[in-house]
Amino acid sequence: MTQTAGRRDAVNWQLAASRAAAIVPAGPRVDRETLADFVAELRTCAAEAPAHVGAVTGLLEPALQAGAGPVYVVDRPRWAAANIAMLQGTVGDVLPRPSAMWGDRFAGEELGALLALLSAKVLGQYDPFTGRLVLVAPNILHVHRDIGADRRDFSMWVCLHEQTHALQFAAAPWLADHMRSTMRSLMTTVSDAENGGRRLQDLLRALPGVITGERKDAPAGALLDAVLTEDERDAVEESVAVMSLLEGHADVVMDAVGKRVVPSVKKIRKAFEKRRDGTGPLDLLLRRLLGLDAKLAQYRNGAVFVRAVVDQVGHEGFNAVWAAPEHLPRPGEIADPAAWVRRVHG
Repeated sequence: MTQTAGRRDAVNWQLAASRAAAIVPAGPRVDRETLADFVAELRTCAAEAPAHVGAVTGLLEPALQAGAGPVYVVDRPRWAAANIAMLQGTVGDVLPRPSAMWGDRFAGEELGALLALLSAKVLGQYDPFTGRLVLVAPNILHVHRDIGADRRDFSMWVCLHEQTHALQFAAAPWLADHMRSTMRSLMTTVSDAENGGRRLQDLLRALPGVITGERKDAPAGALLDAVLTEDERDAVEESVAVMSLLEGHADVVMDAVGKRVVPSVKKIRKAFEKRRDGTGPLDLLLRRLLGLDAKLAQYRNGAVFVRAVVDQVGHEGFNAVWAAPEHLPRPGEIADPAAWVRRVHG
């Protein structure tokens, strides 16, 4: 994670990683023996989850293929470092070079602080660009304690969600490149150096409305949406539709395994949804600033879409979504699943 020789990158990636590691919130206290047992439990759940995902979706072979990939059980600093490396490799070369001598360092500090904050909220993550499944042990442990869930049930529940993501990219081998291309295209446009000053002014003017909640339904997250053009918003809405599909599908599958696999699944879902809503003023403010409200909407809207499609054409009919990019739901179809069924299945 070093700067490219001969020029400065848009972000000082090494500084971002060190800043994140320095300020990540402390995780729950746990003795070494309990931690070792918990890590082993997470690995076992990650290994068992693909078969259950395949049984629910009817895609057993790609589920097992995806589930054979590497699994990393990490702490918060390592999650932040992994995401910094992913961002550098995915969009680092399309970001504009900083005009000020300190610009890359400022960007590194900001990115590190942001990922340090998010590192305490993410339970797991499948990286489609490397095929790695990452489980953030302190966060899974913290949430299972916070909602009073059975530890193994909750661990399996999280692994089912992440292994469903692994299945999605195995069932649609084109999907990772499609997402990478979309990300790079959008970042190239949004980070247009010529309009940087205007965008910053627009963002600052929009900040009061973001804080008071006037822009809480922005598809890209309130702050980012404040500086997007109409064409950029359209591109973001298409990306949000895809993310809604992926997150909603994972939510549906993780619940559909039933009590045989996760005996307390209904209790976990009820408690987790309540926790997701977050009622504290600081939590609400951060959600608005970072666009986490939009992330929650992805889960809920996407799950409604997936359930409605499955009700109409079954999992086999739903699986047509993985056949080609043109089968992905359009923004309007997330709220109108029948329209997607008519377009794809006739």
